Amino acid sequence: LIELLVVILIIGILAAIAIPSFFNTKTRAVDAQAKELARTAETTAETIATDNSGNYEKVTAPELNAVEPSIRTTATNKEAYLNFVSSTKTSYTLTAKATNGDELTISKSTTGAVTRSCSSPVLKNGCDGGESSSW
Repeated sequence: LIELLVVILIIGILAAIAIPSFFNTKTRAVDAQAKELARTAETTAETIATDNSGNYEKVTAPELNAVEPSIRTTATNKEAYLNFVSSTKTSYTLTAKATNGDELTISKSTTGAVTRSCSSPVLKNGCDGGESSSW
């Protein structure tokens, strides 16, 4: 009977270690989907600019969706979608929103520098365990 209790105790300790890592996996998966969407939108924005002599002014959500139909621009609870698009002649900002509320942003400045950031306004821990980070 004591051996059985020891075995149950060991299984309980292992479960206590493993279960939190499984919960983190879903958060990382939905963030990965939003990262993929933001990256696809970035590539499409560069394609639009190439077709317009390097001008990013035509980079809008409808135009991104017209050039690349896999870019979702309407809100949904099942898939990440493009939440925000802003562009000027020499820069743009694209934000994809994950189903858990995390927002993943890619920005290209007028100098050509590309930055990637993540904010987690809902969960407060979706971006690598914190409220904000880069990716």
